[in-house]
Amino acid sequence: MRLQTSLSLAHGAAIADEALRLGRVEKLLPLTVVVLDVGGKPIVVKSEDGSGLMRFDVAFGKAWGALGMGISSRLIRDRLANRPTFQASLATASDGRLIPVPGGVLVRDKAAVTIGAVGISGDTSDKDEYCAIQAIQHVGLFSEPDTPAQGWRDSSLSDTYPGTT
Repeated sequence: MRLQTSLSLAHGAAIADEALRLGRVEKLLPLTVVVLDVGGKPIVVKSEDGSGLMRFDVAFGKAWGALGMGISSRLIRDRLANRPTFQASLATASDGRLIPVPGGVLVRDKAAVTIGAVGISGDTSDKDEYCAIQAIQHVGLFSEPDTPAQGWRDSSLSDTYPGTT
């Protein structure tokens, strides 16, 4: 007996491979990619050599939070920016799994039904999100959001952490 899946392993693997390829093309820091089915189960996890130990947890939290809230992690960040009490409540309700920064992107089919999510961590959140969006669209599926943040290429970790490059 076979169970119906929401996001196939083939699509998940192709998304992860394309996201990593894009990271190399753009010369990003080492990435970790987590692809979840609609139930939040990991179907593909890939980490590049040099990717930090916590990158899996961050990538998972971005994707899991997007599924849990039904919107991208960028939109979660934007909606929670002025609502710290609600943000803290979500962190508590999710046992700390919610990571409300860009890089968690919903995967949708042609009928606009959410079938999974991709989370990426390793470089700036906007660059992580760029790789997820482009990889999802590369395999013929649809993403939410459908376009990367304006100026994603100019985002820098040195802006966030002075003294780093």
